[in-house]
Amino acid sequence: MAKTLYVGNLPWGTTEAALADAFRPYGTVYSSRIIMDKETGRSRGFGFVEVADEDAEKMVTAMNGSELGGRQIVVNEAKPRQE
Repeated sequence: MAKTLYVGNLPWGTTEAALADAFRPYGTVYSSRIIMDKETGRSRGFGFVEVADEDAEKMVTAMNGSELGGRQIVVNEAKPRQE
């Protein structure tokens, strides 16, 4: 099983590879994605990382409030999308 983590307050220049690499020391990362603005093509400053179920809590604890690219990021378990 996998869990999805929300990652907020990302620096504008963060790539999906860099986001995944930041989480890898704490467990298994399956995928990462940065949410882009449809009109400008620029990052919206947040993204998601899909991780192994058993590593999710450890990653949230380790990464929430940590610094990435000079900004303090927010990490928590993603909530289901509201339709």
